[in-house]
Amino acid sequence: MVRMSAEERREIVIRAAITEFSRSGYHGTSTETIARRVGVSQPYLFRLFPNKQAIFLAAAERCLVDNTRLFAQASEGLSGQAALEAMGAAYVKLIAEDPEMLLMQMQMYVTVAAAEAAGDHSFGESLRDGWTRLYDSIHRTLGGDHAGTKDFLAHGMLINTLVSLGFPPDHRLWVGVKDEPPALPGK
Repeated sequence: MVRMSAEERREIVIRAAITEFSRSGYHGTSTETIARRVGVSQPYLFRLFPNKQAIFLAAAERCLVDNTRLFAQASEGLSGQAALEAMGAAYVKLIAEDPEMLLMQMQMYVTVAAAEAAGDHSFGESLRDGWTRLYDSIHRTLGGDHAGTKDFLAHGMLINTLVSLGFPPDHRLWVGVKDEPPALPGK
């Protein structure tokens, strides 16, 4: 049997956390559920991460880093409209093939909003930094075009919302958004 390093276990926990948090949100997901999915004990989970918040933040940060990398790879060597279209196509493909990433993003926004409303700014501080890096990367790719960056992100959020709410591909709200809207499995 091959023994995994703590870093390899951390990676497995982050992936499992994305799955669980994307399904049940921060408050609806227990660390016991994540530990069980990974096949470790809860005490071992807490040797890898100090608490549930740290696990959630690692999962959310991974989501942001993966999206930033996705856009950078899709637009490599491209500029302007070609870069915009390549990034958009890559994102639509991602959420069609890995809807947990989309759902994790949506859970991230809900969790930050709820924490901020309750006076806990720790979620928001960390995730705003990650989201700012995502924004800046897209902004650089689009040649510093503020309007283009905001339009791209607004378009993506519209897609996120329509997919998350389960609007069928033939619904009138998809008109003009894209040719073939992605759908969550089972929708």
